[in-house]
Amino acid sequence: MAMAEPQGPKKGDKTKVATERRGGWLSRIAPGVRGAFAKRETPENLWVKCPDTGEMIYRSDLEAALWVTPAGRHMRIGPELRFKFTFDEAQFEVLPTPAVFEDPLKFSDGKSYKDRLAAARKATGEQDAMAIAFGKVGGVPAVALVQDFAFMGGSLGMAAGEGFIAAAEAAIERQVPLVAFTAAGGARMQEGALSLMQMARTTLAINQMKDVGLPYVVVLTDPTTGGVTASYAMLGDVHLAEPGALIGFAGPRVIEQTIRETLPPGFQRSEYLVEKGMVDRVTPRKELPAVLGSILGTLMMGRGLKAA
Repeated sequence: MAMAEPQGPKKGDKTKVATERRGGWLSRIAPGVRGAFAKRETPENLWVKCPDTGEMIYRSDLEAALWVTPAGRHMRIGPELRFKFTFDEAQFEVLPTPAVFEDPLKFSDGKSYKDRLAAARKATGEQDAMAIAFGKVGGVPAVALVQDFAFMGGSLGMAAGEGFIAAAEAAIERQVPLVAFTAAGGARMQEGALSLMQMARTTLAINQMKDVGLPYVVVLTDPTTGGVTASYAMLGDVHLAEPGALIGFAGPRVIEQTIRETLPPGFQRSEYLVEKGMVDRVTPRKELPAVLGSILGTLMMGRGLKAA
């Protein structure tokens, strides 16, 4: 009588054995228990790289240092952080910025201007490059204007011009000084000559403040260039600058290519401009509130004596 041939493992059994071999003992644990061993996800922005040294800095440490790296680089910050760092006890009232007619020239440079505005608004959460707030700086009531470089390079367009004028008018209405934190790559090319007109309009707003004897103080941050430097950034009663900030009209590379000469070390940086008399003082970010409070208090005291 013929003997029965040994039966090999069935297909289902083969799959089970292969799974157990791959997963080991953990694969035999109940799914609910196995889920307790899931890998934890690490936030993508947990570390920030220093632009100067390449050092990886723990984000919470950088936030505690007001976004100033151990190497001394003052990182660019937006309006919300700037207001918190500047106003006493981080208490302030956000003031509205005027709405303007968008894309008057129907401009496109391969991507429509409206699409670029939409992308910038999504990325920053702001309507345009200017933000305005009212609060106390060193105990002195003041209006602060912050230009956000993250919004299309802080470019000066109609909305930014209207924002500056609104800040000046708010200061005049409240009879308080105006502090402008500038950061821009220049005029907004998508608005053509309409953007250049804002240089004159902002200058007139500053003149209105001077007519009523209110101080206008400028804090130059990295970078402040182009038409912004050629207008309201250089018309303050006092000019402060954060360390290492690039300040100028044309960029250093353009200048070198034009004059065909090598520029001196530190050219157009805030420390160099203090030596040349273009900036009054270089002030680290952590010292700005106290320095601004002292300056504003002194200037407003002088105004009170003049009025008397």
